[in-house]
Amino acid sequence: MNTKLVRAVSACITLFALLIQIISAQSTASAVSGKKVKRLVIRNATVVDGSGKPAAGPFDIVIENDLIAQIVSIDPVAAKEGNAKRPAAGDLEIDASGKYVLPGLINLHGHTQDERGGKPQPVDYCMKLWLACGITTVRDVGASKKTLAWREQSAANQIASPRIFAYGVFQSPPSPSNPEQSRARVREMKQAGYDGIKLFGVDRDIMQAMMDEAKKVGLRVAHHTGVEETNAWDDIKFGTTSIEHWYGIPDAAIESGRQNFPASYNYNNEVDRFRYAGRLWREANWDRLMKVFDGMVEANVAWNPTLDIYDASRDLQRAQTNPAFGEYLHPVLEEYFKPNSANHGSYFIGWTSTDEVFWKENYRIWMKALYEFEKRGGLIGAGEDAGFIYQMYGFGLIRELELHQEAGFHPLKVIQHVTSNNAKILGEENKLGRIRVGFKADLIIINGNPLENIKVLYPTGVEEVRDGKAVKTGGIEWTIKDGVPFHAPTLAAEIRDMVVNARKR
Repeated sequence: MNTKLVRAVSACITLFALLIQIISAQSTASAVSGKKVKRLVIRNATVVDGSGKPAAGPFDIVIENDLIAQIVSIDPVAAKEGNAKRPAAGDLEIDASGKYVLPGLINLHGHTQDERGGKPQPVDYCMKLWLACGITTVRDVGASKKTLAWREQSAANQIASPRIFAYGVFQSPPSPSNPEQSRARVREMKQAGYDGIKLFGVDRDIMQAMMDEAKKVGLRVAHHTGVEETNAWDDIKFGTTSIEHWYGIPDAAIESGRQNFPASYNYNNEVDRFRYAGRLWREANWDRLMKVFDGMVEANVAWNPTLDIYDASRDLQRAQTNPAFGEYLHPVLEEYFKPNSANHGSYFIGWTSTDEVFWKENYRIWMKALYEFEKRGGLIGAGEDAGFIYQMYGFGLIRELELHQEAGFHPLKVIQHVTSNNAKILGEENKLGRIRVGFKADLIIINGNPLENIKVLYPTGVEEVRDGKAVKTGGIEWTIKDGVPFHAPTLAAEIRDMVVNARKR
């Protein structure tokens, strides 16, 4: 037989065997995805533990039920020779050779949504996207009674969902209009079972009463300050847990006491609101801003900037043409994103290149300020606020991490923001956000090095050059929440099918 033909046939057989192997492995992974196992062992992991220290490995990580039971350092030479002392086998074993293992990502500003613009959207679209993007915990800052039910179902592993911390909206109708009503509302929220409070812009006397009562009943507060009587100085005075977004921070550093709005400005017109929000940072006095930061640090007020959610304002075309939309954007969410004054955040009506230029400058100052805040001892978190302004669930948080890196933070610090920092803001720093013995078994196993390229976290993966050829790699292989392994590619495939079927309808 011709030698070339023999080689070709041999290569085909090898390729076919490899393909069968891959299909078999994927089938096995799909079968165990979402199933609780008593003992799970991750082998040969390179670990970034969430504390800010460098990657290290290899380690074998033993998970028993919902806790990390052991982290065993493996001698590579001994392992190669078969002499390494290793933990006993698990009911499920995952080989993490060549992969990076991180704590599960914590989304500090999420919205568990089952509709957009009044149109039904499957809630598992949102939840599974989060898991596929490595998110094991979400602080829902717009929680309703439905969210409380989903929280319990997630805790019991009855649904595929991250762990949920439900923060109810303080101003849900009827909004409290005096201090007495404010205190009563806080007590009602505590009794209803909420984990914390989401506060929008509010008058000072109402905020003071609300914050005082929240401390008495043990509820943390996430404050979206808005353009109101109150700003970051009030958060400092009353002891807010975290400032969401950023409005009230530069507001507190404007010498005139108020941004220079034109006479025609209308805050309830979102084109006005977001157009002039893009000019806010340039009006803040830097020296006064440093005093605001020092006050926040002294009062332990954290900052969750959500850089991703305004990203479209500085480059609308980039946001609208996200390649991931092709496979992952649900048509209900796609319709919500389109410019429409009836939908919050869909404000791109008459958006101009001048608006984008102002927003680009806004980002430069904002990022410089954020970096300075941490230098001065501030606590920075990471959240996405997806479901608005061209940000998909999960994808938005990964974009947030890219923007933290753009702001000047080392990737190790970026990972710290989204893991242990977020856990501290939640008050769960002794349970979540670290790969550490005794902590909750929340981990992600990644096909790639996120310290080199944060984009490896996206379900769409990345393209790399190996041996002179472009190959597709990246993506999260496993998201482990409470010791339950979720096979991320299986979840991603389910989401793509969900989107295809919704588009057919």
